[in-house]
Amino acid sequence: MPQRFVVIMAGGRGERFWPQSRLATPKHLLPIVGDKSMLAQTVDRVIGVVPRENVIVLTTQAQLEGCQEACPGLPAANIVAEPMGRDTAAATGLAMLLVKERSPDATFAMLPADHVIHDVAEYQKLLQVAFGAAEQAAVLVTLGIKPLEPATGFGYIQQGELWRQVAGRSVMVVKRFVEKPDLATARAYLASGDYFWNAGMFVWQVPVVEQAFKAHAPELSAGLARLELAVHAAGWAAALAQIYPTLPKISVDYALMEKSTNVVVVPATFDWDDVGAWPAIAKHFTPDAAGNVLRGVAMVEDGQGNIIVSDDGHLTAVVGASDLIVVHTPEATLVCHKDKAQEIKALLKRLADDPATKKFL
Repeated sequence: MPQRFVVIMAGGRGERFWPQSRLATPKHLLPIVGDKSMLAQTVDRVIGVVPRENVIVLTTQAQLEGCQEACPGLPAANIVAEPMGRDTAAATGLAMLLVKERSPDATFAMLPADHVIHDVAEYQKLLQVAFGAAEQAAVLVTLGIKPLEPATGFGYIQQGELWRQVAGRSVMVVKRFVEKPDLATARAYLASGDYFWNAGMFVWQVPVVEQAFKAHAPELSAGLARLELAVHAAGWAAALAQIYPTLPKISVDYALMEKSTNVVVVPATFDWDDVGAWPAIAKHFTPDAAGNVLRGVAMVEDGQGNIIVSDDGHLTAVVGASDLIVVHTPEATLVCHKDKAQEIKALLKRLADDPATKKFL
């Protein structure tokens, strides 16, 4: 059996969790849900599916130290910093080369660092099914999340016929990937029962994904070939600094998944949440009698449905207001209506454009 690896993508900025999530300490380095950072929880979930020494974390230079502190059990060489972000296709290519160097015929998973999954046992079973599917044939495997609502913030995967049974679980042919839909389309997808949310979790063999790059992303494939040669000549640090910034900036969905005809999906039967913004945390904590979620030293008087997060023992109190998000940190405080949580990214753009406020990113 080929070796199995897990590569965790931990380079995102988590902008919609500002002001707790910052450039050097983004969402996946924070205990947004749970007692450990989301990255540490992701690492813990995959131990047992693959050995600890086969878990690799891809991050950024700014987050390298934070990732090392969050993953003290991983070998130092397994936490690799991209010199700059080039989107998920380049990250997948880098992961492929890192795994290929250790085991040319290995199978590896690409997983985000910032998902919430409570049913670890079921998750591990399904991840093993995905590994098994990838090792049975030259296919690109994704895990699909059965939609619970007509969400417009996710891409969708349409299933076709049964591909085969793997470890007693049905694996389906993927008919197509579709972009984030409008509400009416999302409702139709939900009603049909043929669609999954695309959670960005993929499993494939090194030779299979390498061939997919050659077939569907030739410019990126050529850049990866140059990177591989440079690594052998100059080592990883010099090669990454020289070649990686020249790679095309494109998502793995656009580059490979939407163009490939050998894609299968494992329907996920575990709970899943990408906790994309502050309002999403409410479902993971027990509210008070008025529906307020309070984290840290926080109080609400005559208010309902608020989310209050307060750091460092600072008391944050809300009186006579409802449906607010209030997040206090030592350097910045956010007050936002829950309906406007997506607008935090626009605020951060203004912070970035002003030299006086850029330090708060």
